[in-house]
Amino acid sequence: MTDIKLTDTQRQILEHAVQHTSGKLDWFPDNIKGGARNKVIDSLFNRALITRDGDGWCVAAEGYDALGVARPGCEATQPTEPEQRRTRANSKQAEVIAMLKRPEGATINQICAATGWQSHTVRGTFAGAFKKKLGLDITSSKEVGGERVYYIAG
Repeated sequence: MTDIKLTDTQRQILEHAVQHTSGKLDWFPDNIKGGARNKVIDSLFNRALITRDGDGWCVAAEGYDALGVARPGCEATQPTEPEQRRTRANSKQAEVIAMLKRPEGATINQICAATGWQSHTVRGTFAGAFKKKLGLDITSSKEVGGERVYYIAG
């Protein structure tokens, strides 16, 4: 057993989770509501006694140690694939992506005319929404004396 000092409330919450819900924090004393509940959770988390478990909390190995309780056996979990970000079908963003997927690509001026956006908004959308958020690979080329044409590579 370690020398971790727990408040009565912290001990009650951890013991209930270990004894009744296989380590899942889903019960709090009646006098712990709202901000007080958040403070208790923050305190337990900052001391590494609980960890995130999807949309809830569960007792961490250190939490079992603090209670002097044997740690449960590990269950193999399947890693979940991150959800791909999507674009709504009838949005300006979808319209721009369709323009960039055309074999001839699209210029900044063409996109501005189609969306009503200003040129700096189009360039910002390329860097932010398309490259960073959606992970699209946008390339460009410029013919001698012509405008720069943008494409979605692939």
